[in-house]
Amino acid sequence: MPAAQQVAAFWLGDGGANLKNATPYNVQTVVSGERVPAASTASTASVADGVPGSVPASDDPKTSGASSLDVSLPATTGKVFFVGADGQPHWCSGTSVQSTYRNLVATAGHCVYDTQSNATTLDKWVFVPGYSEGTTPWGLYVGKQAFTHYDFDRYRDYNRDYAFVNVYNGVLSSPSGGLTDSGRLGDNVAGQGLTWNQKLSASAHVFGYPAGPHLDGTRPYTGQTLEWSSGQRFAMRFADFHADQAIGVDSPFTGEGSLGSSWVLRYSNESRLGYLNGITISVSDTDGDKRYDTSVSPYFDGETYGVYSAATKIWSGSIV
Repeated sequence: MPAAQQVAAFWLGDGGANLKNATPYNVQTVVSGERVPAASTASTASVADGVPGSVPASDDPKTSGASSLDVSLPATTGKVFFVGADGQPHWCSGTSVQSTYRNLVATAGHCVYDTQSNATTLDKWVFVPGYSEGTTPWGLYVGKQAFTHYDFDRYRDYNRDYAFVNVYNGVLSSPSGGLTDSGRLGDNVAGQGLTWNQKLSASAHVFGYPAGPHLDGTRPYTGQTLEWSSGQRFAMRFADFHADQAIGVDSPFTGEGSLGSSWVLRYSNESRLGYLNGITISVSDTDGDKRYDTSVSPYFDGETYGVYSAATKIWSGSIV
């Protein structure tokens, strides 16, 4: 698979220079939105299209992830890297998700599908779980095939701005300058479960790599290490955004870098696993204080599960 090997070499060559020099993707990072009161009829816009369902997380392979004072951070979360329409290396956040072949990554749809140039997918797409300050602790995983909702890549319907990407086995640079196989993604870092058609009453943990500034110019995040927040989910309405079913969660994450961050329900500090139930596609300052307070995601319903189900059946294998 010379093409996939060339992609891996692009990112791992020169001591990972392209990984270190990549900048956070700055496409649709901010939207103007407001929270919808729970009693409002508009709050029913984000409704289930069927009964709730879930896929459990994969078994924890006992990886030793980073930790904070309050939450043990998941090894499943990392950065997705790609070359944008401007020809420059960029990154978003992403997460490993349970699948048949333990080879699936979830992120924002516009961190996979190139909405700027209308090219099918962003170029040289890879995933690095556990990324921290230029390191690839469990290898680099080259994307094989991406699954998005038809309404997103056809109509730019941001109610469907999510993607599931199959990746090949991970690779590391060998001492000889070649590549060594580091195994399947899910075997190395596990995979979050997936759940859909859930009530908004449940709060969520958000995991990602925010990097950009707040509107007031402050920069609380570097984008070099994994961050987390936890908050209540709620319905939203937007003035400048083609999404009438997107939802929000209380989160101080800034937009650049946090695109693709995972929203996890019923997160366990012990296993560092839960159920993916949202993907950050933008952020918003809902109270006008020039500091972002809300992350925005599509509502995960039965159609989300349908896209996931198609992706989970694809085998990938090794590129070495």
